Amino acid sequence: MGFTVRLAERRDAEAIRVIYNAEVAESTATFDLVPRTLDEQVDWIAGHSGAHPAIVATVAVHPNEAPRLSDVDAALAEIDALAGRLGLNGRQRILDIGCGTGETTREAARVATSGSALGVDLSSGMIELARHRAVEEGLDNVSFEQADAQIHPFETEAFDVAISRTGAMFFGDPVKAFTNIARALRPGARLTLLTWQALAHNEWIREFIAAFAAGRDLPGPPPGAPGPFGLSDPDRVRTILSTAGFVDVDLDGVSAGMCFGTNADDAFHFVLGLLGWMLEGLDDDHRARALGALRSTMAAHETSVGVVYESSAWLITARRA
Repeated sequence: MGFTVRLAERRDAEAIRVIYNAEVAESTATFDLVPRTLDEQVDWIAGHSGAHPAIVATVAVHPNEAPRLSDVDAALAEIDALAGRLGLNGRQRILDIGCGTGETTREAARVATSGSALGVDLSSGMIELARHRAVEEGLDNVSFEQADAQIHPFETEAFDVAISRTGAMFFGDPVKAFTNIARALRPGARLTLLTWQALAHNEWIREFIAAFAAGRDLPGPPPGAPGPFGLSDPDRVRTILSTAGFVDVDLDGVSAGMCFGTNADDAFHFVLGLLGWMLEGLDDDHRARALGALRSTMAAHETSVGVVYESSAWLITARRA
């Protein structure tokens, strides 16, 4: 049976923002959450491997949820269709890493009708929302835990498949993380990850960075830093996974248009809702310049099917040795 990711609904967007803001206010030590102003980003960068402030801004809501809110999932449907390679069946135990509000976990549970799916995420708020959605949808073979996949004591050799949809690029120590994940998989079990390709191949984030920069010279992301592009280099991915105990590592490049709204105005307000904190500290002139640039790029990318930007990802597959 294939694996199809159901398109996310806009209903969770505001809830996710509220969760994120509450967890930032509660503790920036417990969660590696992204600060909301450029000055805070600079301070955060010093202690977090130099992550690019504008790059991490794209996941300021949540690393697994920011790119999938609103109509973005519709554009990623072409990429998700390739996830049929997972080879899921009705009896498997499935582990979803960085599950966010549990969209992919619940879809996996629908396939594994005689099996189960476990979603893990650092965010307690996301996990609570994921559990609520599972109850709403009448799923009794899915569960969620707040956990750090780098160190969580998963049951040894308990899972048949591990998956992650744009949620596995943020590990401070990826070898440690994937070694721990491998320990949770039975020998021969599949690992499938969807990760972003390099910045140069993702027009959407380049355009948003340029707009919100308002003339500021923002530094480029350091290679291999935790963040959206932490697993964008194929050689690094192969080294990490091989060291962690995986074999037959393969990366397949996939590209698709990524839609951010039905029209320029809709997309403008959606992206501003995600990244508006980047305007903080700007004077009135530079703020107006940034907003104007954002409106201009939205207008330039408006099509008959919505506001669409180019995006590219890696579909990474491997087996536990």
